[in-house]
Amino acid sequence: MLTVSVAKAKAQLSELLDKVEAGIDVVITRHGRPVAQVSRAQQPKSKLRPLGTFRDRMPRLRRSSAARLRALRDEGH
Repeated sequence: MLTVSVAKAKAQLSELLDKVEAGIDVVITRHGRPVAQVSRAQQPKSKLRPLGTFRDRMPRLRRSSAARLRALRDEGH
């Protein structure tokens, strides 16, 4: 773990982010007191599937949604 002042963090933000990306946690202090801790972000466990894949897995309707809505309207629902 690396500890730096706010002033040093401002001046060397890019370098600090490189260290965080490498797995080193950084604590930022103000007047000697810790105020923030920066650590590497967690990567998502799995990416979302493309919309087409999702759509392909959905069950097919016998008729269009518009036709179904018209039928419900005509039946008084």
